[in-house]
Formats: sequence, structure tokens, C-alpha cells
Amino acid sequence: MPRAVEEELTLTIDVESLLGDDAKDLLSHRCVGIPKESLTLPGANVLDEIFALSDRSPQVLRSLASLYGNGRLANTGYISILPVDQGIEHSGAASFAKAPQYFDPAAICDLAIEAGCSAVTTTLGGLGIVARRYSHRIPMIVKINHNELLTYPANPDQVMFGQVRQAWDLGAAGIGATIYFGSEQSTRQIQEVSHAFAEAHRLGMFTVLWCYLRNNAFKVDGVDYHLSADLSGQANHLGVTIEADIIKQKLPENNGGYIKVGFGKTDPLVYSDLTTDHPIDLTRWQVVNCYNGRIGLINSGGESKGATDLAEAVRTAVINKRAGGSGLIVGRKAFQRPRNQGVELLNAIQDVYLDTSIDVA
Repeated sequence: MPRAVEEELTLTIDVESLLGDDAKDLLSHRCVGIPKESLTLPGANVLDEIFALSDRSPQVLRSLASLYGNGRLANTGYISILPVDQGIEHSGAASFAKAPQYFDPAAICDLAIEAGCSAVTTTLGGLGIVARRYSHRIPMIVKINHNELLTYPANPDQVMFGQVRQAWDLGAAGIGATIYFGSEQSTRQIQEVSHAFAEAHRLGMFTVLWCYLRNNAFKVDGVDYHLSADLSGQANHLGVTIEADIIKQKLPENNGGYIKVGFGKTDPLVYSDLTTDHPIDLTRWQVVNCYNGRIGLINSGGESKGATDLAEAVRTAVINKRAGGSGLIVGRKAFQRPRNQGVELLNAIQDVYLDTSIDVA
């Protein structure tokens, strides 16, 4: 698929300035416990060297080619996805009040195309209502399950909102789903999503898994271990075994969740030799759990905090790229502001992956 943005790809951001005091540490760090030579890294030949050797069908390879060959990051092995499922996950008001035009799914697709994203993902209804206008212009990913917050009292649970065949009918290249690993409902969610991914592959679509942790017991002494490298890494490892083609995970902020919560199985080497408290090392543990990088890890951009969004997004991109990850999936930071500013922010993230001076640590 041709690039969605045809102008010359020029890099316009000052990464070091945006990283501030962390610039030297983040840009010069080298991973020792798990060196980059042990990983399968993103590159132009990701389809031939990874997926063509797998059990994915020619139709799935074609769909993956549409993803990896689209937008400003086309044919680099890196991807930039605009996700807008927060209208269901968080509520329409919480998501779109700052920029009400994004209640219209056409505006979401226009943002993704103008910004040169690899793909756009949103709800079944959102993509269905504009499918004939956009399905041939940008790869679509249908998010088929959601955690809606209108039930009272709140009962967090990812439930199916659509069927895989509906995603195929509207022309989607892939489907996405979330599993709340560690939750009371995780066994059912694993079974549902595994079945959906198998059907998607049979129909020729690729699969993206939001590997999120959810259990109140993962918060210990005021520290949130939902963002622990060891627990989130294991969530990734469960995700790739149900044949997710891309893993979406939040950037880790700490480690030792297994130890602090006091459950499950781990190994002291994870903490003494294989990782450190450096954010790139912690994220590399997430990459390792994705079959040593054979399945791409994309980290999420997180909530919009206003003036610091650009710096935070670039920082996350630098950590992901240098850890061996495959890109970012950024929504609220991009669509909760005027479109031109959203485009600039997404382009800044993409510039990190296009900048050959920023290498894998």
C-alpha cells in the first residue's frame, strides 16, 4: 500500500530538548542483561523474515503488508496506530468533550490519514459507518471487545461488542481485543479472544492484543504493580501464545510485582542479571516476552495531560524503540486537541522511529 503522506520525510523535532535532563541517559544507555543481538528487531523484511515462516496464511500476510507498508513509517518495520475506542472504554464525554468533532468517525480517520499513521482502530460501529469511504485508504482495525462504564456499580470486564465476521465484512485489515490478565474474568476473556483471533486468521485478518493487567491485589503499599515489568511481561507472553500478531502494552514503571504481591513463579535472575531499574531495560523485558521480538511490541501513549504531551510521547517512543519495540499506539494525546496539533504530535512520534541516530540499545 502506498504511503498516506507523500511529502518528503523530514525530521522536525529536537529529541534531546524534549527529553530534557533524561536525554543523555535515554539516548546512550546500553542493555547488558539482554543484548540487542539476541533479539529479532524491527526492519523492512519483517514479513519475509518472521510472518512468512509462521502458520499465518497468505491472506493474513497481505493484511499485515497493508499495515507495515502504509503511512510515514512504511517499510521500516515500525508502526504508528491511532486508536480511538475511549468513547466506549471511558465514555464519549470524557473522550471527546475537548474536541467534539471526534464524535464523528470520519474525523478520526481523517486525522490518522493526515498524520501518516500505519492504521486506525476504533469500534465496530465507528468503522462500519464510514467503511466504504475509508477502508481502501487506510488499514482499519476493529476493536471487538470493550469495558463499558455505564453499569453501576462499576464491574470492569471486557465483553464482546461485535463479531469477527462483521469486521471482515466492512473491509478491516485486522481486529483488536483486550484481555484483563489477572482479573476474575481473565479465563473467559482468554478463551473468547483466542477463538476470535483464530477466526480472524482464517478470514485473512491480523490480530492486535491489548495485554492489560487488572487486579486490586496488584497494588501493594501504595505502589501500582499493574505497571511492573515482570507481570506485564508475562501478560505479553500469554498474549503471543494465542497468536496475537502485535502486542499492545503500557510502558513499565517498576519491577518485582511477583515478589511484592507474593504469588506465581519467577526467577531471581530476572531482577539480578536480566533487568535493571532503567526504563529501557524494563521495556526490553516486555519485548523478550514477545518471543524475543518476533512479535512486535507497541507501547501505549497514555492519557492526555496537556502541555507535557509532546515530551511524554517522544520519551515513550525513544524508550520503546531503543528497547527493541515496534512502535506506539497513541490516541488521547492526539485527538483531544485541534487536528493540526494532533498531526504534529503523531508526526513527532514517527520521527523518532525515522531517526537513524536513535538506535536499539
